[in-house]
Amino acid sequence: MSTIAEPKPTTLTAKDFTTDQEVRWCPGCGDYSILAQVQKIMPNVGVPKENIVIISGIGCSSRFPYYMNTYGMHSIHGRATAIASGLKASRPELSVWIVTGDGDSLSIGGNHTIHLLRRNFDVNILMFNNQIYGLTKGQYSPTSEKTKVTKSTPYGSIDHPFNPLALALGADASFIGRTMDRDPKHLQFMLTRSHQHRGSSFLEIYQNCNIFNDGAFEIFTEKSTKADEGLFLENGKPLIFGAMQNKGIRLDGLKPVVVELGTGFSADDLWVHDENDFYKAQILTRLFDSPQKEGGHFPRPFGVFYQNDRACYEDIMKMQIEETIATKGEGDLDKLLRGREVWEIAE
Repeated sequence: MSTIAEPKPTTLTAKDFTTDQEVRWCPGCGDYSILAQVQKIMPNVGVPKENIVIISGIGCSSRFPYYMNTYGMHSIHGRATAIASGLKASRPELSVWIVTGDGDSLSIGGNHTIHLLRRNFDVNILMFNNQIYGLTKGQYSPTSEKTKVTKSTPYGSIDHPFNPLALALGADASFIGRTMDRDPKHLQFMLTRSHQHRGSSFLEIYQNCNIFNDGAFEIFTEKSTKADEGLFLENGKPLIFGAMQNKGIRLDGLKPVVVELGTGFSADDLWVHDENDFYKAQILTRLFDSPQKEGGHFPRPFGVFYQNDRACYEDIMKMQIEETIATKGEGDLDKLLRGREVWEIAE
């Protein structure tokens, strides 16, 4: 008696997530690295390729859906979050990824971003931050630093920039993190962590625009300065940094202080990172704005700043619909459209 062997499950690779489209970013753009790392992690997220959707707004980063062999949509300026919300509400089983830039998500799309975060749809927001408008050729953006000279600010920007992670935390985001284009391993790790979180994950990715804002994050990405200028967060581990791993951050009450290990301080005296501590997460996001200190300054944190478990919007909506049907029965659309106030006009 002959038997038919069961087909073996297909093992996907990064190549399965590439398309035949010519990747059209400027040579040297940080977007190439981000695209490569997203394609590398996708085979391991445990979601069928046909259930993955990439939605973007407008900007250089928003070409992403063309280069990912998944379902996707290149939407309109600032509205990727709104479109993704509607998709997730109607198709909650899908893995939805929003690709956006600092201008797209924090300027015209700022309102949509904060409301998506507070609602807590189970989606992944990848916010490429290059501190400039790249697609429209070099105007200052909501994250550009003060005094930034651009085509639209020839005498220097006088705007106070957004701190993206502080903004996201203020909107009650249930997951916030930061990584960079020039650290592929860390970027892959953070993309995976973002996907694993159930709820809205907001991942800020430092992305170099080598044409209009080259070197904006060089101090955090170059080998000669990275160890002293970057602080890589690990849950349950003390905040240690430096080329010799000889510096740390301790809390003096609620005030962070940089100390040198071996000069009266040890690792036991340092602040231990807790991803579930909302109050300390606020301090971490504000190290971004910390002034110069005697003997040095605060490093820029990278990693998961904060995450917590909070009910997702689509789950609550489904529950509400099921409870309403159970108590009131199926709805009548025609009756709903007619409304409750009906009158007749006498002759």
